[in-house]
Amino acid sequence: MKQGVLAHIYGQLPLTELAAKVSEGGFTSVQLALAKAISDIDTSNGRLSPGLANHIAEQFDRQGVRIAVLGCYIDPVHPDLSERRHGIERFKEHLRYARDFGCSMVATETGGYTTYQASEPERYAEVGWRVLQETMSELAEEADKWGVHMAIEPVADHTLHSTELMTQLIEDIPTTAIGMLFDPCNMMKKEHLENQEAFLRDTFEKLADRMLLIHAKDFDFAPDGSKPYRTAGTGILDYPLFFRLLKQYKPHIDISLEGVPLEDLPQASLYMRQIWQNVQS
Repeated sequence: MKQGVLAHIYGQLPLTELAAKVSEGGFTSVQLALAKAISDIDTSNGRLSPGLANHIAEQFDRQGVRIAVLGCYIDPVHPDLSERRHGIERFKEHLRYARDFGCSMVATETGGYTTYQASEPERYAEVGWRVLQETMSELAEEADKWGVHMAIEPVADHTLHSTELMTQLIEDIPTTAIGMLFDPCNMMKKEHLENQEAFLRDTFEKLADRMLLIHAKDFDFAPDGSKPYRTAGTGILDYPLFFRLLKQYKPHIDISLEGVPLEDLPQASLYMRQIWQNVQS
């Protein structure tokens, strides 16, 4: 399996130290959120260049680590237009230089589902979806120019929160630049617990062709209705089924481990490798 990790699980570190720690952990790729992970380089808006991107990629490459995806988690439905514009420009800059980092995709989520509830109580979902479409259309145009992918991550309480809405976004914006970052723990809602298999199979059947990257962690539902995330193997995600479907539909896709305390990384990594080796596609 192509097992990677979110670089900032190791904290915000100097570049060379970060690359070494990822390699020491046994990971061969990273999801790199520049500002969250690198402490000794200014990667704010306007600072990126092909040379800087090459320099960062070279430090990871020396440690046998590939940058699989750039994480640029903006709020594409932010109600403050200036804040939203700042995020859009940051994401565009990441798209422009993604290939100089040695990867071809930039990842983001889609902002809170109730963002516009206070200002538009009767139609907040509709307003949020319209803003998301506008933002994603603009970003997709930039991605198309540079021949790179946007890895969009649905989350249960976000503007884009279901298989159906991911499918709709793809249908609404005529580009192949939009793909899916699939994290089943982020997407699952309580109604899916009675039949995880139906949810997982439906998502793969409808969206496997657009899946670009996988996030791997675990989850549970607390008595108060909250959904705490757990270290892989300690929650309720049906990992054997999930990995069986991955082997069937996307056998060489990058899998980034997340949602785990640093001290639990070895345990989570070993669990996932064992499950992967034991399941049949």
